[in-house]
Amino acid sequence: MLRCLFAASCLSLFALAGAQAETIKVGVTAGPFAEVLDIAKANAVREGLTIESVEFSDFVGPNAALAAGDLHANSYQHQPFLQAQIDARGYDLVPVGKTVLVPIAFYSKRYKSVNEIPAGATVAIPNDPSNEARTLLLLETTGLIKLRPDAGFKATPFDIVENLKNIKFIELEAAQLARSLDDVHAADVNTNYALQAGLNPLDSLVREGPQSRYICEVGVRRQDVDKPWVKQLVAAFQSPNVKEFIDKRFKGAVIAGW
Repeated sequence: MLRCLFAASCLSLFALAGAQAETIKVGVTAGPFAEVLDIAKANAVREGLTIESVEFSDFVGPNAALAAGDLHANSYQHQPFLQAQIDARGYDLVPVGKTVLVPIAFYSKRYKSVNEIPAGATVAIPNDPSNEARTLLLLETTGLIKLRPDAGFKATPFDIVENLKNIKFIELEAAQLARSLDDVHAADVNTNYALQAGLNPLDSLVREGPQSRYICEVGVRRQDVDKPWVKQLVAAFQSPNVKEFIDKRFKGAVIAGW
């Protein structure tokens, strides 16, 4: 009898441990997002949450995989990009917590400042709606172009009302922009791709500052918002050791956004 009770107790404990343990898959793009997730993973383990990271080489895959249920969450995008994906593809995804600001910047292999860009120059920009608007809003701060006042997060080259140097814009997939620098006068490159290409964001022609509205967030399916692991995941990112890592590793090229 005692042996049976002991065995039953052990089984109960194992069942309880199994119920408490949780493993989730989180999608990221290679580079800063993957590195930051590695630090967050260690934080999560201490809270009983195991995270498996899944790396993507593009901006479309992580949301498609999340919506399909192949991931539990992703961490790589700002809210305007997520909203554009929702509008275009009907995803039922929501942001649940801020992570990092990965500033976009303009780079050139020919010039050292925006003012050196010549009349008629060709400039490459992202072809996805949210990052295209983000790029144009940044370029507007330099005075090279002026957008319609109501263009906002949906700005496109058609919203340019002043183009002082008659710049020609070509639209490319974000992952291809760094490679285009040999063929264009300047290109806007997301920091994760810039770092992979050996570009230094601190040496760019112009770069977003900490006041940017494009802070990235953890994304989950709406049906999972209230699950306990969501709070654990966000807390794992929003920790002092993650901020310390970001500051030391990226030296201002990536900024903690919470």
